[in-house]
Amino acid sequence: MDRTFSRIKTQSLNRLDLSKKGSVDEDIEHVVSLLNSCEQFFTTSSCSGRIILIDGAAGSSDAHKQNCVWLFVSHQKCTCDDLMSGLSRSCGDAVLKFEPFVLHVQCRRLEDAQLLHSVAVNSGFRNSGLTVGKTGKIVSAVRSTHGLEVPLSSHGKLLVDEDYIQFLTQTANQKMEENLRRVQRFFQNLQSAVLAERHQFPDSPGTQEHQDSQHTHKKGRRGGQGTNKQNQLNVYKLGHQHETDGCHDYGASSLPELDDCLDLFT
Repeated sequence: MDRTFSRIKTQSLNRLDLSKKGSVDEDIEHVVSLLNSCEQFFTTSSCSGRIILIDGAAGSSDAHKQNCVWLFVSHQKCTCDDLMSGLSRSCGDAVLKFEPFVLHVQCRRLEDAQLLHSVAVNSGFRNSGLTVGKTGKIVSAVRSTHGLEVPLSSHGKLLVDEDYIQFLTQTANQKMEENLRRVQRFFQNLQSAVLAERHQFPDSPGTQEHQDSQHTHKKGRRGGQGTNKQNQLNVYKLGHQHETDGCHDYGASSLPELDDCLDLFT
């Protein structure tokens, strides 16, 4: 199993990044690097969090971003002028969204996924969960619920005044700041968890590789680490995560077939 996982990991990380941006977002490069340096994890898609203004077809109920025009997108804080400039180009129904950090990680075994899930929940990402495919593929998703979605125009006509746009700008930026604080907390907690596991199992595979590189964080085989009722894994359909347009995405391996997902705690 370990050899198979290592082969899949190598193949996945060697694939081209299929996102619009074509690379990992700067604010989460350290998180992705840490996970990919661990023999039991590899990332399949990620987004550091973003503020986006999209323009959908007027009167359409289809909110999928692939059918929309992107008026503005930023993985950093924005200004009121940024949004007003984007809204000036709206011809349909414009919607402002803040989408928080999301990360998909394929895990070697269920115990590894449980550790990652516990770290995510304890870092504030309480909507995290995982899927297990019938073939044994385990994918953990790290995500939270502090998003924002506000309609701003209809048929190209602005529905609110500039004062409200200024208020929304402040709200979205506050959410971005909180999002980045949670990302840093997740990174620190993940570092601690990996280090604790390595010290608990010093003779396990990967320990020597950690000693060989100051940038590598390996952990060995996990002992049984239970979860309480509050931290039970939330199994959900990964297909409902926000799209990774403009964010790190290695393609087909990032999401398991939904029909193959099994509920772990029924």
